[in-house]
Amino acid sequence: MGYPVVVHTVRHKQKLIARVRRVRGQIEAVERALEGAQSCEAVVRTIAAARGAINALAAEVLCDHLEDHLGAPRIPTKDRTAATTELAQVIRQFVR
Repeated sequence: MGYPVVVHTVRHKQKLIARVRRVRGQIEAVERALEGAQSCEAVVRTIAAARGAINALAAEVLCDHLEDHLGAPRIPTKDRTAATTELAQVIRQFVR
């Protein structure tokens, strides 16, 4: 394709890494909850928080992709069409 593929992940690298670290912290909290024999409710609540952190990370990457590859007027129409198809595939993979 005629557009930079990873521009948004490079430009927003520190923000994305911070989100990954939050995800890691949430996953570690799930492990601690299981090791600490917390209640089922507490474990599920902790898992839900981890899932929320993963979803927030994915949303950040997807929104940045939209802005960089579909919303930029400098992107030629043919490249925008290809980017739209690529994004649709990524979304389908994510929601499985």
